[in-house]
Amino acid sequence: QVQLVESGGGLVQTGGSLRLSCAASGRTFSSYVMGWFRQAPGKEREFVAAISPSGGNAAYGDSVKGRFTISRENAKNTMYLQMNSLKPEDTAVYYCAAARRAVVTVVLDGLKDYDYWGQGTQVTVSS
Repeated sequence: QVQLVESGGGLVQTGGSLRLSCAASGRTFSSYVMGWFRQAPGKEREFVAAISPSGGNAAYGDSVKGRFTISRENAKNTMYLQMNSLKPEDTAVYYCAAARRAVVTVVLDGLKDYDYWGQGTQVTVSS
């Protein structure tokens, strides 16, 4: 089992940057596909980005492509989301998620693909 803890959220102005972190427990972090999702008030949770267990492959939601970058440090059991050029519509609670997979190159973009979730961190972008 994996426990996930997000950090790094906060209040930022339009055009600013934030870096989110997701720390995972356990000794098999490198076996997990990791993902970021977000949920704004009154909206469904949506896919933001995902990274393969090896870190070699990544996928992004259309609304964040070119602005957000996902990365991971398996030696530190940590995943990151660098968010640049933030917009008010990026305001949401951001969740990290994990799914154990044997194939180290796979990325997953579906909510139901993930087995473990963090508690979320709030990101607010002011206009």
